[in-house]
Amino acid sequence: MNIEEFKKHGHAMVDWIASYYENIRDYPVKSQVQPGEIFEQIADSAPVQGEPMERIFQDFKEIIMPGITHWQSPNFYAYFPANASFPSLLGDMLASALGSQCMIWDTSPAAAELEEKVMIWLRDMLGLPAAFTGVIQDTASTATLCALISAREKLNDYEPNSNGLFNNRPMRVYCSEETHSSVEKAVKIMGLGKHNLVKIGVDEKMALKPALLKQAIEEDIKKGYQPLAVVAAIGSTGTVAIDPLAAIVKVCSDHGVWLHVDAAYAGSALILEEYRWMIEGIEDADSFVFNPHKWLMTNFDCSAYFVKDEQALVKTFSILPEYLKTNTTGAVKDYRDWGIQLGRRFRSLKLWFVIRSYGVEEMKTILRNHIRIAEKLSEKIREHKDFEEFTTSLNLVCFRYKPDGEEEVETLNHLNKQLMDALNASGKMYLTHTKIGDNMVLRLVAGQTHVTEEDVMCSWDIIRETAVGLRD
Repeated sequence: MNIEEFKKHGHAMVDWIASYYENIRDYPVKSQVQPGEIFEQIADSAPVQGEPMERIFQDFKEIIMPGITHWQSPNFYAYFPANASFPSLLGDMLASALGSQCMIWDTSPAAAELEEKVMIWLRDMLGLPAAFTGVIQDTASTATLCALISAREKLNDYEPNSNGLFNNRPMRVYCSEETHSSVEKAVKIMGLGKHNLVKIGVDEKMALKPALLKQAIEEDIKKGYQPLAVVAAIGSTGTVAIDPLAAIVKVCSDHGVWLHVDAAYAGSALILEEYRWMIEGIEDADSFVFNPHKWLMTNFDCSAYFVKDEQALVKTFSILPEYLKTNTTGAVKDYRDWGIQLGRRFRSLKLWFVIRSYGVEEMKTILRNHIRIAEKLSEKIREHKDFEEFTTSLNLVCFRYKPDGEEEVETLNHLNKQLMDALNASGKMYLTHTKIGDNMVLRLVAGQTHVTEEDVMCSWDIIRETAVGLRD
């Protein structure tokens, strides 16, 4: 493809993207294809000769698009959103065009220094202490793994990196029963074993109980374990429960335990001053992560990881082979030393575009509007005799269909599974579920970049109508 052909097809694809967003409400939110349906339409072997872009693009539209679940649809209420915005797309296009591999300062000074500055912007926007230093990771799962490995190395004077874990007492990591599964994956990857992840009970708001955490740590010390780290959830995956950070900080400080704060989703709300209560005590935490790619209009992937002890992170991950030595080594931030990957994308560019394009005040307005929409839906659910609200936190509403007079848990769980499946199969919206106690509840997150109150209220009408149909 020459430059002229690139311009021709590039313009055509930008036009298609614009049209896609203009008409995104017309697509079935959740893909309606069956397993294997896309696979069977793709050629069994790679083409020997190159094919024209017109044909490739046509196959994209006819084969690939039916198998896409539309995360940018305003009626995507499942999981947590993977938000995008036009400024973010443009920044990512430029980053892709430059094709920079931003492993060290020398390979693109602008990428390193923009990342350093944008992370300062984010730190200050969220109200984090100035003692924290930031780096962009791909996902919060990676950031949590980095935090726990750093905790392991610092606790053991960096010996495990040299000699392995053979001479160490078993180490324990603590989190609530509601904390994200990435914590369990991290303890498996880093060699601690999942049986050394201690899950602490939660209260009626699904938040970790500090008294039970204290008890678990003290019992483990008596048994000869090494308490290593606690992961506090500022916004759990199931219900956006907020662990009581200040009380957890005290337990960790009393026992010399690393505290990692996982605010992957809810952390975006910290740009709103009225939600800073969620991180009271953060100055005594060791690390913090949140994902701009979830609720801050920055397309996937972009995870902001902050640490108090910068040297602990660098000392844990730094390896300096001869081919990476430069004249600036030690004088600049070489972000290859700040995480697992050597190769790094130019992620800070799209984040810079987003923050500059929206401005902090407009970003606040968007988040407050999402929270307001969720509160409006919560009010509608509470007013309806056949629905039950379980919890509303930020812009997530957890609820279930509960026909008047029906009390049997298994029956209600079956009904709500039917309801969710019918709604998702309709293509009109996409919901997921969680368990609160023995109860299956539906989760609706009003957080997609372009979602409106009208979208959610229309979906609420469809939910009610579909539920009535289940009982007829």
